[in-house]
Amino acid sequence: MRQENQRLAASGTALRLEIRQRRLGLRGPLPCPKGTAARPVQRISLGLPATGAGVAAALEQLERVRQAVEQGSFRWESWRRRPPAAAVPAPEVVPAVAPPEAAELQPLLAGFEAAFFADPRRRRRPAGSRSTWSGAYRPYLRRLAEVAARRHGAAVVDAPLMEQVLETYPLASRSRQQCGIALGALARHLQLPLPSDWSERSGGYGLHVARFRGLPSDARILELVQAIPNPRWRLAYGLMATYGLRNHEVFFCDLSALAPGGDRVLRVLPTSKTGEHQVWPFQPDWVERFGLESLAERGVGLPQVCTDLRRTTLQQVGRRVAEQFRRYGLPITPYDLRHAWAVRTIHIGLPDTVAARMMGHSVAIHTRTYHHWITRRDQQQAVDTALARLRAS
Repeated sequence: MRQENQRLAASGTALRLEIRQRRLGLRGPLPCPKGTAARPVQRISLGLPATGAGVAAALEQLERVRQAVEQGSFRWESWRRRPPAAAVPAPEVVPAVAPPEAAELQPLLAGFEAAFFADPRRRRRPAGSRSTWSGAYRPYLRRLAEVAARRHGAAVVDAPLMEQVLETYPLASRSRQQCGIALGALARHLQLPLPSDWSERSGGYGLHVARFRGLPSDARILELVQAIPNPRWRLAYGLMATYGLRNHEVFFCDLSALAPGGDRVLRVLPTSKTGEHQVWPFQPDWVERFGLESLAERGVGLPQVCTDLRRTTLQQVGRRVAEQFRRYGLPITPYDLRHAWAVRTIHIGLPDTVAARMMGHSVAIHTRTYHHWITRRDQQQAVDTALARLRAS
């Protein structure tokens, strides 16, 4: 940490990192809480552990504070663990760090967000991490803050609060499952123990519960493409149907393998949500059926969608695809094409580990989502083996 403070001094930054009661905080000249022009030396407690990851997260928080001060948008309400009574210079102005069970929520959420993006695994895929945070974490943390405010009149976090938030989502729903994942990660960050059955209470989601009966057949998928008048969007539809791509992955693929003589194995780029992976076509003849070879030539290309991740996000790119499906009045969603691809691989006997890798998610998620079909396949294989043994006897 000494080296980090030396770098901050060399860069002209007046703020410094410090450790108090084994937790990281910031110290330096900050706006007076009374609103005067004075900037006495004061402290901000971040609640982050004094570890390498904690230091990285604290540096991101320090940069946020520095920018807010320079822009004149700094507000003590966002950083205090309790409202300040007066502007007193340091060490007296910051209370001792409270245990996680009684700590106010907003500073802890800010620390959790910083730690999330400081994780080395997430730093390797910043675009995917931003999409994951905005879609899979932020909505549930907002719900946490709302429920906390109603329950206590102040945003205070503890294990019973997390249980109460989880129960606001329907049983066996995807939102409940994702809420359990997000709050579980927050609890680990705060070193806050959750009930032993937390995973069971937040899990249970599977595609068979949600919408497996409504997945389109292969014939229906081929029929619906005719409802898309724009040839560029027909190609995007064909890519999702043939390769099981996520909405945004259509625009973040190396399509060179579709050229004549290519092996037709697409490479999803590292900038996508779950990083680089390869995916094979199922059905293979759909490459010609949808005319996908033109994507590697100088023919018709994909729709003109902004993919500069300095100006957009993966989530916004994916939303554009979903909006286009609705605009054309398609009775299916883009993810229906992805789910149908997965079910197709199960029916033809592709190993679950291989299919999961192609889809860019874990085997656990693959098994849970496609439990209905996997169970049916495994049972059918067992029945076929037993019948073959019976005939041979």
